[in-house]
Amino acid sequence: MVSSVLNRDVRQFGKKFMFDSNEETCWNSDQGESQWVVLEFPQPVKVSELRLQFQGGFSGKSCKLEGSAKEKDLKHIVDFYPEDNNCLQISFHVAFPIQDPPLVQRLKIVFENSADFFGRIIVYTLEILGERVL
Repeated sequence: MVSSVLNRDVRQFGKKFMFDSNEETCWNSDQGESQWVVLEFPQPVKVSELRLQFQGGFSGKSCKLEGSAKEKDLKHIVDFYPEDNNCLQISFHVAFPIQDPPLVQRLKIVFENSADFFGRIIVYTLEILGERVL
């Protein structure tokens, strides 16, 4: 799930484009503060790294990661502050390590504000690295 899609045009800017490995497609949020992405996993995972690639000028400035068991309330995991450029943003693990990452089935990435004046976020790539826990 995502907070919004630019002009509700999911065919051109939908959430699926963050995961399609195509450098020419992206998720483009509509304007407004506090855009977000929610991911749900079929079984518990321990996330060790989050990788994001933004469009320059449309990156999150102040972001946070929240997580929970499937039906539980989301809890804060870590804050992170991506740079505003086109490079792959390694948001934590190397730059923002998580000590004893929690077991989660749901993750929420919150882009509290954006480098864009109107609050839009453009994500070309979103990768979650970690391990499944049986």
